[in-house]
Amino acid sequence: MKSLLDSPESADNALSPRIIPRSEHPVSRKQISEAALKVLYRLNGAGYDAYLVGGCIRDALLGKMPKDFDVATNATPEQVRDLFRNSRLIGRRFRIVHVRFGREVIEVTTFRGKPQDEHGDHIAHQSDDGLLLRDNVWGSIEEDALRRDFTVNALYYNIADFTIHDFANGAQDIDSRTLRLIGDPATRYREDPVRMLRAVRFAAKLDFTIESATEAPMYDLAPLLLNIPPARLFDEVLKLFMSGHGLITFRLLSHYNLFGMLFPEAEEAMADAAWAEELIEQALINTDKRIAEDRPVTPAFLLAAFLWAPVVHRQAELEREGMPSVPALQTAAQQVVSRQLQHTSIPKRFGIPMREIWELQSRLPMRRGKRAFQTREHPRFRAAYDLLLLREQAGEIPRGLGDWWTAFQKGDEHEQLRLLQKVGSDPASQGDRRRKKKRKSRKGEA
Repeated sequence: MKSLLDSPESADNALSPRIIPRSEHPVSRKQISEAALKVLYRLNGAGYDAYLVGGCIRDALLGKMPKDFDVATNATPEQVRDLFRNSRLIGRRFRIVHVRFGREVIEVTTFRGKPQDEHGDHIAHQSDDGLLLRDNVWGSIEEDALRRDFTVNALYYNIADFTIHDFANGAQDIDSRTLRLIGDPATRYREDPVRMLRAVRFAAKLDFTIESATEAPMYDLAPLLLNIPPARLFDEVLKLFMSGHGLITFRLLSHYNLFGMLFPEAEEAMADAAWAEELIEQALINTDKRIAEDRPVTPAFLLAAFLWAPVVHRQAELEREGMPSVPALQTAAQQVVSRQLQHTSIPKRFGIPMREIWELQSRLPMRRGKRAFQTREHPRFRAAYDLLLLREQAGEIPRGLGDWWTAFQKGDEHEQLRLLQKVGSDPASQGDRRRKKKRKSRKGEA
C-alpha cells in the first residue's frame, strides 16, 4: 500500500478492487435509510457514480445495523449542490456536501486524489511536519480508496449493481477483526494525527485488534495531537467516550500515550493520587451502562470526573497558601479549565454544569437547617451526588456522606427530619465544623 501511495504512477493503473457480487455479501437496501437511497439514485440518474462507503458497509458486514450513511461520488461538491436544493457546502480543509432530509443528514464527498497532485484551483496543502492543512484534490475511486484511513473503511457499495468494491482487502480484515491502516502508518498519522484516536475508537467499538505496524508509531507520534485545534479534539472526545465503550477506550488511550494529549492535567493527577484513575474508570463504567440501557448521559458529568482530581490538587495547594476553602475551589476550577481549553474546547453548555457539579461538592456536607433541601433542589444535584459516590468509591474521601444523601432522597418527611437531627453526630459533618473553627481563628488573629 505504501508503494501505491508513493508511486508517481496513477492509482488507476496500479489498483484493481475485488468485486463482491450481491449473492456473496449480506448488505441489503432494506438496511439503507430512505434518505441515503434518494441521494444515491439521484446522483446515479444524473450520470454520476454513487457509492455508499465506509462505516455503514463495514457495520453491515459485521452483522450490525448501519446508522450513518456516507456517499462517495465523482460529482464535484458544486455539482452535488446543484442536484439537491436541500444541501449546503461545508468545510475548508475537506470540502463536503451535507444533504438534509428532516433531521437526517447524508454526507456526500467527492473522490479525492493524491495530495501531491494539483488540479487547477483544487490543491492540497501540507505543513512541514506532513499535516494536511487542506485537501480538496479530486481523483478517481481507486485513488479515493487509497486515501481512506483503514482497510475496513475502504469498502464501496455500488447502487448501480449492488456489488461491493473492496480495494484494500477490507473484507478479509473484517473477518479477522483486524484494524489496519492503508499506507505507511507514520506518514498517515503525520497527515492527520486524529487517525490515532480513530484507531483506538474503532478498536474499542468493534472489538478489533490493531495490527502491529499500525500501532507501532502511535507511542512516539502521540504528541502530534497537540497540533490539532481544540474544537476538533473536543468532537473526537465525544465520539471516544459517549458511544458506550468508554472504559476500554480510556485504557487504550492510556496505553498508547494518547490520553495525556487530551487531558494532560488529569494524567498528571493520576500519577500523584491513587484514587484519581479509579474515579475516572468508575465514571466510565457507569456511563457505558447508562448508554447500554438507553438512558441519558451528558459530557458535563464525564468532564467533571476527568478533571476533578486536578481541581482537588490545585485547591489543596491554594489552601496551603492560606486561601479559604470555597474561594480555593473556585480558583482551582478556573485554573484547571484554562489549561484544559488549550487541549480541548469545552462549550459553555457543558462547562457551566461541570463547574456547578464541582462547586456542589463543597455544599453536600453542609446539611443543617434548610441547606439539605436547598441543595437537593439544585439542577445539578443528581450529577453532584453521583460524583460524590464516585469519590467515596475511589477512596478519595471516607464513606458515609453518600449513604446519608441516598437515604435522604429516598426517605419520607419523617425520615428526612430524623436524618437532619443526626447531622450533628455524623462524622461527615466534622470537616465543616473544623473549617468554621479555622475561619474564626483567622478572624481572631486578624
